[in-house]
Amino acid sequence: MLGSTAMTHPFHIVDVFAERPYAGNQLAVVTHADDLSDETMQQIATEMNFSETTFVYNAPERDGGHRVRIFTPAREIAFAGHPILGTAWVIREQIAPGSSAPVRLNLAVGQVPVTFEAAADEAETAWFRAPQVTSGATCDREPVAAALGISPDDIETTSPIQQMTAGISAMIVPLRSLDALRRCKLDLDAFAPLTRQGFPSLVYLFCRETHHARNDLCVRFFFEAHGVREDPATGNGAAFLGAYLLQHPILPGSSLSLRIEQGYEMNRPSLVRLRAGTADGTPEVSVGGRVIPVIKGELL
Repeated sequence: MLGSTAMTHPFHIVDVFAERPYAGNQLAVVTHADDLSDETMQQIATEMNFSETTFVYNAPERDGGHRVRIFTPAREIAFAGHPILGTAWVIREQIAPGSSAPVRLNLAVGQVPVTFEAAADEAETAWFRAPQVTSGATCDREPVAAALGISPDDIETTSPIQQMTAGISAMIVPLRSLDALRRCKLDLDAFAPLTRQGFPSLVYLFCRETHHARNDLCVRFFFEAHGVREDPATGNGAAFLGAYLLQHPILPGSSLSLRIEQGYEMNRPSLVRLRAGTADGTPEVSVGGRVIPVIKGELL
């Protein structure tokens, strides 16, 4: 309670998919969350006002995983990428220090293991294997262009606009240029006819033109949470994109290892790593990025 000196709920703010502090996508991770009600978790997530806030329960469950719940400022969701990586980092550093085993998160979509990979010439990267992604309906360019404030000619025709799903759903939209990507802004009123057709108001846009030559794709992600918000880095969107690119091979090679830039329009440059391939006929998609701690404290 406010005014009390007891502090029972530590929290950590980390920047995920960041190459430096105060970049990437912010995440608040609240630990010792067992006694928090659903309503209180939602209120805390709204107070934090990041794309997502996660809540970690104290004791590992029987299968060795840590129960984790993910909230946006508006609702609880089943799956999101940067909360997986950031929460796993906090668990490893604060709850299970010294362990070299994968950190296993028990989410609404099932258990997701996170591994940590260090290269000699790079900082440590956290990786998660995406749950199964299913492809859904495709959509014409014209209504999507109208909802984004661009011309239908700004949208690629070599691969479709398509809904992808893993716990939540998003629309993958291929664009022709970085200029088109910069001009996009989601209009929920203009998107309403698509919503009535069953398409989600979560839109992941990508193009092959990039800010930096060493990167492979540039992306943006818009979603609805008390109005339109933009994500500076989107792990679940990258997982959707990996499955999409395996289905629509617009990039060379049967296996992909990509550097995806995001967040430049928000002054929070981000780098998302994506690996995608097929093993025994089954698509396998992994998403990785750096996690940088910036703030720790206690909820009063």
